[in-house]
Amino acid sequence: MNRLLINGGKALHGKIRISGSKNAVLPILAATLLTTDEVTVYNIPHLHDVTTLVSLLGEMGARVTVDERMSITVDSSTLVTFKAPYELVKTMRASILVLGPLVAHFGQANVSLPGGCAIGSRPVDMHIRGLEQLGARINVENGYICATADRLKGACIVMDTTTVTGTENLMMAACLAEGTTTLENAAREPEVLDLAKCLIGMGADIKGAGTDTITIEGTERLSGTEYRVLPDRIEAGTFLVAAAITGGRIRLKGICPEMIDAVIAKLREAGADITCGQDWVELDMEGRRPMAVDIKTSPYPGFPTDMQAQFTALNAVAEGASTISEAVFENRFMHVPEMNRMGAVIRLEGNTAFIRGVRRLVGAPVMATDLRASASLVLAGLVADGETGVDRIYHIDRGYECIEEKLAQLGADIRRISP
Repeated sequence: MNRLLINGGKALHGKIRISGSKNAVLPILAATLLTTDEVTVYNIPHLHDVTTLVSLLGEMGARVTVDERMSITVDSSTLVTFKAPYELVKTMRASILVLGPLVAHFGQANVSLPGGCAIGSRPVDMHIRGLEQLGARINVENGYICATADRLKGACIVMDTTTVTGTENLMMAACLAEGTTTLENAAREPEVLDLAKCLIGMGADIKGAGTDTITIEGTERLSGTEYRVLPDRIEAGTFLVAAAITGGRIRLKGICPEMIDAVIAKLREAGADITCGQDWVELDMEGRRPMAVDIKTSPYPGFPTDMQAQFTALNAVAEGASTISEAVFENRFMHVPEMNRMGAVIRLEGNTAFIRGVRRLVGAPVMATDLRASASLVLAGLVADGETGVDRIYHIDRGYECIEEKLAQLGADIRRISP
């Protein structure tokens, strides 16, 4: 099994370009099932999760073409099955995103209940209830969601809690429904807005994406389009923290600063000097140790849960004490015991971590438990004395494109070891 070996103590300096967003490209690839025309998607990150979804589309019979620049063209006119098998879906929760498009376009879907990171309960009941409100007939049998429908019909759907994939699934399904659909308490994340922009390019009538109320006027068919995926705001935030935690300086290219306002605000509070342009962000710590910052995660535009683990690493070596409260997922502190093995002083009480910063961590073998936890352990390794070995890095390959190459480009002593 591959692992990352990191020798800490080097401040990061340099420039990198941010990859396309994993959390935007997955629903957009699922949306290609809404039309029998070709859809070409650009700025695709080379990630395991993308490979999984491309494999799933191919397994169902779609013609998928990937070129050397990592653009992907999907032709769903050749679909031969509407089943998303457990063998593929178990590795990635985002596979549930094919459910809405399949039942809306083809009138049937047989999608395995999803797997993915073990970061707490993320039930699919809102996906199911929303599709039932649109007229789908759904049974859950032997671990599969079995859905059939004639043409879906618009409805007013009020989601109990804000859910990104639930919003995306129902928005896609509503595009081919008869009449008007309103999604209330919808997710406001930039990735939801990016999906809406792609769907509008395919001929959908969507208003309010990016707010908590989205209105969709259904149409009988959607057409093909070409679309460029937005940059990955979580990758951008992770690299900003990498520079801040090491006292370095970094310039990110190809990122819209407004998407990471909450992260930038906390980094400034930690003592970073940050300047922004239209499509770039530069952070300079000038060799300083970061100051501790308190964090509470919340849905966008609040502080993202996907950046909580990275700020746990920053606070572990920051000056002062801090608290981090996780209000989105109930089991997202699995990186804490591993950081404590490296000398961090972190105490957990329920969904809150109490952290007393230490000057240095100590290298140790650690094990990744989910995608963002793995990134946080890499960040901890960057400021640890001696060597840190991060195992189970298949998690990190799900969401970060060539992370060790980008970090090495910035001056980190990091390498991937194969067995």
